[in-house]
Amino acid sequence: MIRIGIFGYGNLGKGVEAAVAKNKDMELAAVFTRRDPEAVKVMTPGVKVYHEEALKDMKDAIDVLILCGGSATDLPVQTPAYAAMYNVVDSFDTHARIPEHFANVDAAAKEAGKVAVISCGWDPGMFSLNRLYANCILPDGQDYTFWGKGVSQGHSDAVRRIEGVKDCRQYTIPVDEALEAVRAGKQPELTTREKHTRECFVVAEEGADLARIESEIVNMPNYFADYNTTVHFITEEEMKANHSGLPHGGNVIRTGVTGFHNENTHVIEYKLTLDSNPEFTGSVIAAYARAAVRMNKEGQTGCKTVFDIAPAYLSDLSGEELRAHLL
Repeated sequence: MIRIGIFGYGNLGKGVEAAVAKNKDMELAAVFTRRDPEAVKVMTPGVKVYHEEALKDMKDAIDVLILCGGSATDLPVQTPAYAAMYNVVDSFDTHARIPEHFANVDAAAKEAGKVAVISCGWDPGMFSLNRLYANCILPDGQDYTFWGKGVSQGHSDAVRRIEGVKDCRQYTIPVDEALEAVRAGKQPELTTREKHTRECFVVAEEGADLARIESEIVNMPNYFADYNTTVHFITEEEMKANHSGLPHGGNVIRTGVTGFHNENTHVIEYKLTLDSNPEFTGSVIAAYARAAVRMNKEGQTGCKTVFDIAPAYLSDLSGEELRAHLL
């Protein structure tokens, strides 16, 4: 059995816990938190919750530690720190800082003789793999990534920080006309505004200035100013009834041409439709946790991304079983 440790028990930590329960070769060994452990109740019977401080003493009890903190401030510190003690997996998703994060984690993991898998989920992660495969197959072509329809947790949080906002769910929605043009192989040049729209469902504080809130949302730089954004004001009851889930998904598409005269057009598309973003992300992470343990047992060390890990490492099936049933 692969003994899994989870550090951080928010939405993603709970998603990882659910994924571990689905894998017959894994068991949840412990959950770690920065909060009061007595206040954290996990779903898996018999599993104890520890304070983060306990991690320095439990290296013999855990085969791989899954880090479920945030990319902004948690993972840049936590992943290299714990890669010096454990095999680790994280879901670091600040694309521009991945090379820097990789270098920091790689140095720590190599010195400790451990394997660390970073940026593991669906984007970066599964979408990254599909972009790579498609680029290799159709070198004369163009990439398109569409996100949604789904809840953007970061954008929702940005709206909740506006004065007078009690709660918000923000949905990212692909523009149908743009998506269909890409699928038709037309290779359009698309601006940010032409690819996605944003829709906000906002619960305002009683007496708040709704016009000001709407203006602050649609003009917010780096979040909404570059998009066509619609704001709906709703009640707390409507929020709870209609927007309590965390769905997401999207499409990675590459269109390209082949032939000596570019006479044939091809479209490669990978699509995800997710009822629960954190549970799906947790499921991807669990598979890569298996890979991290296997690779380390073979003597591999250092930082890895999804590009570096052969698909067979993700499966609990043997090579013979994979060739017989999935090849």
